[in-house]
Amino acid sequence: MDTTVLATLILVLLISLMFFYSTWEKMYRRRNLPPGPTPLPIIGNLLHIKRGELVKSLNQLREKYGSVYTLYFGSRPVVILTGYQMIKEALIDQADDFNNRGRMPTIDRFFQAHGMILSNGERWKQLRRFTLTTLRNFGMGKRSIEERIQEEARFLVEELKSYNSKHRQGTNILVQAVSNVICSVVFGNRFEYKNLNFLKLLNVFNETFQLMSSTAGQFHDMIPEIMDHVPGPHQKIDKLLEELSAFVSERVKMNRETFDPSNPRDFIDCFLIKMEQEKKLPNSEFHDKNLLISVIQLFFAGTETVSSTLRHGLLILLKHHEIAEKIQEEIDRVIGDNRAPNIEDRSKMPYTDAVIHEIQRFSDVLPLNVPHATVNDTKFHGYTIPKGTDVYPLLYCALRDPEYFATPNKFNPNHFLDKNGGFKKEDAFIPFSTGKRVVPGRFG
Repeated sequence: MDTTVLATLILVLLISLMFFYSTWEKMYRRRNLPPGPTPLPIIGNLLHIKRGELVKSLNQLREKYGSVYTLYFGSRPVVILTGYQMIKEALIDQADDFNNRGRMPTIDRFFQAHGMILSNGERWKQLRRFTLTTLRNFGMGKRSIEERIQEEARFLVEELKSYNSKHRQGTNILVQAVSNVICSVVFGNRFEYKNLNFLKLLNVFNETFQLMSSTAGQFHDMIPEIMDHVPGPHQKIDKLLEELSAFVSERVKMNRETFDPSNPRDFIDCFLIKMEQEKKLPNSEFHDKNLLISVIQLFFAGTETVSSTLRHGLLILLKHHEIAEKIQEEIDRVIGDNRAPNIEDRSKMPYTDAVIHEIQRFSDVLPLNVPHATVNDTKFHGYTIPKGTDVYPLLYCALRDPEYFATPNKFNPNHFLDKNGGFKKEDAFIPFSTGKRVVPGRFG
């Protein structure tokens, strides 16, 4: 090709790209969204996110654009909320405007807006009301969740004693213990720690979480239009969820075969009773699809988050021996060694309570929160956020807000203690989010 012709083509291409980018930027600027970095066509603000450092990157952008700013995940705008006050104004003061669940492309294809956590509108209201009531008054007079936790704690202690000072991997047993509490609630029974089906179930959960939080998984949530067609580990997530679905379906089948409406044994039985009560209601959300996915989501909401918090807590106490010694002293004084702890002990153990809260704050196992979305075109701080826009209230920034925590980046139980050594609450303590979408099984 002649050099002159090649140079001309390159020049035309550059001019076209400049025109395209200029037009795109004008369209972007015309919106009354919060400020943010100028996005590129197709990939949006992907280049503003450092690989493997999503939370850190979002926190750094706050320093330049303020406590509320806009980022583009591909072609779609996403509003980022940082700091407790900004999150409170959106999720509490304007709760009805920010109450919908946002998109999570890595798992949306499987869940399809079913179940309590990822649904909206009437479906979400019906399922949330039922789940809260069932968990609060579980089993219609049967064993409470507290009793199930106490039972599992005894099994855990016995398992640890059996190690007889031998070196073992301790993190796996914590996951099994936490998951067994959920199994007891959902399936009516716990599993032995060496049960192969149980171990397979937990491995599938663990792999799913790892893939969702991997770089490929994060990119899939940001630019699904591209990542849907790119081979990689994120493509395995749907297959893993199908394995979980098959396990839960088998358990539902077992419950149906021995179902007695007058004697509900677990969450599944309670759901089956509700299905029978509302089988003639055309708008009832109590059907097999929501049962299946609600059970899976209960595992997602509880197993990994709680076990991760416990692992962080143990590592923190190994580092801070003086804190562990104070906790032990309070345990010995209030509980002793002749009985199991119970919920009534909490009010008598302010230091232990403060340490537990600080572990949850410092470990921050869900820093991005689960995305919200605007229900309507919403006015917020002088900006206009269109209906259906995804909103990320960053729990990381709230839990490290210097206006509420004196040493936000250091482990410090005094964040939750008053001058007399009593326990004190902090508004910015929202590891389970806040507002109407707060996690049902929250502690604190």
